[in-house]
Amino acid sequence: MPDYHRSKDAGGVFFFTVVTFNRLPILTTPESMEIFHYVWNGIQKKHPFKTLAICVMPDHLHTIWKMPENDDDYSMRWKEIKRLFSVCYLEKIGPGGIRNDSRIKRKEAAIWQRRFWEHAIRDDVDLNNHFDYIHYNPVKHGFVSNPAEWPWSSFQRFVKSGYYPQDWCVGDKILQMDEE
Repeated sequence: MPDYHRSKDAGGVFFFTVVTFNRLPILTTPESMEIFHYVWNGIQKKHPFKTLAICVMPDHLHTIWKMPENDDDYSMRWKEIKRLFSVCYLEKIGPGGIRNDSRIKRKEAAIWQRRFWEHAIRDDVDLNNHFDYIHYNPVKHGFVSNPAEWPWSSFQRFVKSGYYPQDWCVGDKILQMDEE
């Protein structure tokens, strides 16, 4: 068994990737997004963290969190987000994927992959690169040609703050980003 240790840094900033079970494209339906917002906001109130950026795709999501100064337990937050989303999803929408023997034995739904990927943000350059990665993701996967067209992203919040222009990474600007 791998000896994996997660980064621990109270007050740290972390990039996360969380994926659905077998990459089921279930996250961006109106019903799923309603559940997602309800669960996300509930956990954020109960166990505070600041969402710096987010993009929800049909089968995965990317986000950057700023943890409270005295807290490094993002794993508990992800466990609760995934657990509550699964409970609500099963209740309101129905079963996710087909459960294998291991999931049946552990009484797990087939909604999320068991783990998540995390990266501790090192500095402002790393943070800015991850902002770009998150907001370009719907274009990368071919869902839209302009990040502004993807409704399940913090991109418009970044445009309003002046961080990005509305036409960021459109047309020939994509080539500039790919070359970096």
